[in-house]
Amino acid sequence: MSLEDAKRQIDHAFTREDLKGPSFENVFAGAPSFLRRKYTKDLSGVDIAVTGLPFDQAVTNRPGTRLGPRAIREASLLQTMDMPYGWGFDVLSEFAIADYGDMAFDYAMPSEVPARIAEHVGGILDAGAACIVLGGDHSVTHGCLRAHAAKHGPLSVIQFDAHTDTWADDDAARVDHGTFMYKAAKEGLIEPERSVQIGIRTDNPDTLGFNILDARQVHAEGPERIAERVHEIVGQHPCYLTFDIDALDPAYAPGTGTPVWGGLTSHQAAVILRRLAGIDLKGGDVVEVSPPFDTTGATAVAAAHVGMELLCLWGWTRRVTG
Repeated sequence: MSLEDAKRQIDHAFTREDLKGPSFENVFAGAPSFLRRKYTKDLSGVDIAVTGLPFDQAVTNRPGTRLGPRAIREASLLQTMDMPYGWGFDVLSEFAIADYGDMAFDYAMPSEVPARIAEHVGGILDAGAACIVLGGDHSVTHGCLRAHAAKHGPLSVIQFDAHTDTWADDDAARVDHGTFMYKAAKEGLIEPERSVQIGIRTDNPDTLGFNILDARQVHAEGPERIAERVHEIVGQHPCYLTFDIDALDPAYAPGTGTPVWGGLTSHQAAVILRRLAGIDLKGGDVVEVSPPFDTTGATAVAAAHVGMELLCLWGWTRRVTG
C-alpha cells in the first residue's frame, strides 16, 4: 500500500475490512475515526478498542471537553500513514485496533456517569480487548479505574497532570475532576505508594502517599531520568496511565480547562512516554482537551500523539517477534 491508495480509499472508518494496517485516505476527507480505525461494536478479534467519553460536567473552571473525543479523532488523521516515530514497530499493522465509538449516557444525570463508564469500559475488557479512552474531563478516569481494577486488581497509576486530583471528597454522589483520584485511592482501586504523578505544579498538601515528580523536577533532571524513576516506582505491577493534557505547558496545549504555566514541553512528554516501554500497561486515557480554547488545534494534535503512544506502550510488551 502507498499514497497511490488515496485515490481509492474513502471513509475507511466504515469501509476498511482489515483491522490492521495504515490508511492513506486523504487527511482532509472522509469520516474521522481514531487513526482511521474501523468503527465497530463487534470486538471479535480486536486487540485494542478506542472509545470516547464525551463528559465534562465535573469541571471546576472552563468546560468544553465533551467535544474532546471528536477533536482528538480528527487530529489523529495526521498519523495514519507512517509508523510511529522511535518505536521500531508499527502498532497499527501488528495489532487489531478498532474505534468503538463514544459511550451513550444521560447528560442530565451526571451522578450516574462513573458507574456507566465502569460498565462501558468493563464490557470492552470482558470482550477480551484492551481499552484506550479519549476524554472528556478527568473525572472519567474514575470509572475507567473501577473497570480495570475489577479485572486486574489494585493498580499502579502513572498520571501526567498539573494537579494531583487528590482533594478530599467523601460524598459518593459528587462527580469532580479534582477529587476522583482521592476516591479511587479510598476505594482501593489503586496503590498510591506504587503510583506516580508527573508534572504537578499546584499545591495540595495531602498527597495520599503518591510519588510526585513535579514539573520543576522534570525540568531539572530531564525526561530520561524521570522515566527511570517511574520504572523504579511502578516496576512490573499492572498499571493504568492517565494523561491530563494540562500536564503540558499552555504554550503547547492551550485548549484545556485549567491551564497552569511552567508545565512539560511536548518533547519532554514524548521522551518520557517512549522511555516507559516495558511497563505492564493494562489501559489508559488522554483527557481534558477543550476544543473551544484550542484555537490552532495544537492541543488535540498533542492528545492524538499521546493516544498513539498509549497504543505503542500496550503493544510493546505483547509483540510477537522473531
